[in-house]
Amino acid sequence: MTVIASGKGEFLPPDPDGFRAYVRDHKERRLVNKVITAQEAVSRYVSDGDYVAYDQNIAVRGPASLFREIIRQRKRDLWLAAKFTWTDVSLLVAGGCVSRVDVGWMESGPVINRAVKEGRLKLIEWSNGALAYRLLAGSLGVPYLPMRYLGGTDTFEQSGAKLTEDPYTGRRVCLVPALYPDVALVHVHQCDVHGNARVFGAGVSPLEMAMCSKKVIISTEEIIEPEEIRRQPQRTTIPYYFVDAVVHAPFGSYPGSTPGLYGADLEHWLEFAAAQVQNKTDEYLEKWVHSMASHEEMLEKRVGEQKLAMMRQSETVREGYYE
Repeated sequence: MTVIASGKGEFLPPDPDGFRAYVRDHKERRLVNKVITAQEAVSRYVSDGDYVAYDQNIAVRGPASLFREIIRQRKRDLWLAAKFTWTDVSLLVAGGCVSRVDVGWMESGPVINRAVKEGRLKLIEWSNGALAYRLLAGSLGVPYLPMRYLGGTDTFEQSGAKLTEDPYTGRRVCLVPALYPDVALVHVHQCDVHGNARVFGAGVSPLEMAMCSKKVIISTEEIIEPEEIRRQPQRTTIPYYFVDAVVHAPFGSYPGSTPGLYGADLEHWLEFAAAQVQNKTDEYLEKWVHSMASHEEMLEKRVGEQKLAMMRQSETVREGYYE
């Protein structure tokens, strides 16, 4: 296959056989109880220097409680897959946790701009579709997948993609390398103790991400009985054998929303936005993360039941949502 052009962006060389060997040696195939605390999950499964992917963002069904725990434990030098992200990247960068980001789409603001200017953060450009394709390639166990776009764009130049000659047609086609993250974080509506997880509504690539990641942490709004999973197995989004840890985290997307359960806390986002502009993110993190021992304590002491009730009312549970 003839390579016509290559992007200059950094990427982790795909290793399908190495990933397969890791899964064979480390994944639990028995139906065991995987429920642990967020503290235990992050301590056990997230290491400095890991490549971390997550489904959705802090606005809608993002694993926000796990983000805060990563900051609380002061994890360092993480590489993020940032597709369809919002203020989650700024939050993790402000916490000193991130050194590199594969960018599909994300917000730009004072925290990120300062980090890039000071050389603390490196951005590698991709597109949302390219990152989704990379996760799909990983889930299929192949080293790359072809795409019908990206080639010839400025994004291609900054990515790690390659423009090649299609051996079947002779036309140009773009190839993107597979992703095999060290850790995947997914927030879901329901999950049983074994890790069978249900997502209701829109998602980006939760199953593909779980399939191609070495370690998978599920945070869930509700833990349901395994009998419920067996009764309607077709509703399982992520099967248990991909999952390493289950964290019970009601309002786990706070300050974002979880569709069908609760809306977002817009006042909180304005507080974080103001902290960025005023260069007071350390004060924000001390208030919302470091001074709180857990997600549950934060909800109790910083949010309060009245605000949580308002969030529930703002996203009226649709009749039959779980039916």
